[in-house]
This record gives sequence, C-alpha cells and structure tokens, in this order.
Amino acid sequence: QVQLVESGGGLVQAGGSLRLSCAASGIIYSINTMNWYRQARGKQREWVATITRTGTSNYAVAVKGRFTISRDNAKNTVYLQMNSLKPEDTAVYYCNINVGSIQLNYWGQGTQVTVSS
Repeated sequence: QVQLVESGGGLVQAGGSLRLSCAASGIIYSINTMNWYRQARGKQREWVATITRTGTSNYAVAVKGRFTISRDNAKNTVYLQMNSLKPEDTAVYYCNINVGSIQLNYWGQGTQVTVSS
C-alpha cells in the first residue's frame, strides 16, 4: 500500500521560511515526477513545482525564485524549501508522485502552511 506522509507545515511570519517534506512508502515501481500542489481556502488546487527523477525542476510563476524543490531518490522523499513567504502562500500543500510506466498518481494528505502579515 502506497503512503505519502507530509511534514513541515506550520505558522510563519511573512518573509520567513519553511521546509516541507513528503516521504513515500510502499513504492515498488520507479517514481517518475514528484510534485507539490497547494489549495487555498475557497480556491482550486494549483500546481506549485515539479522535479523529475533526474533532477530537472519547474515552478509556477508565483513561487519561482522563492521556492526550491528537491528529492532524495534513495529515500523516496521530496522536499519543498519555501523562502520569502507571503500571506498569499497560505494554503494546504499536497505532495503528488507519478509512478511506473503506467504513471499512477498518488497524493499526500496535505499539510497546512499559514503565513501571517
């Protein structure tokens, strides 16, 4: 059974930093992309960042230059370093992984990030 366990969310003042982690277990196939999404209250879930197995990363315009995605393939873990946080970054952050040749998708349970002004 595949499980994604997220950690690292919390309350931080504007301008501060947080580091999210998401550890995947029960994986028997190769993980392709690892991704972060977020969903603010009353809004649709939006994509934040992606990292491929070889380390190529892409970011949403809203977070580019402030957030950094990374992964540890040996630990099946993806990270999101968030710097210069803004109140508009407040959301539930979800990790997502794409696995195997048939590209199965799995989601974490979400972790709350709240940025106060």
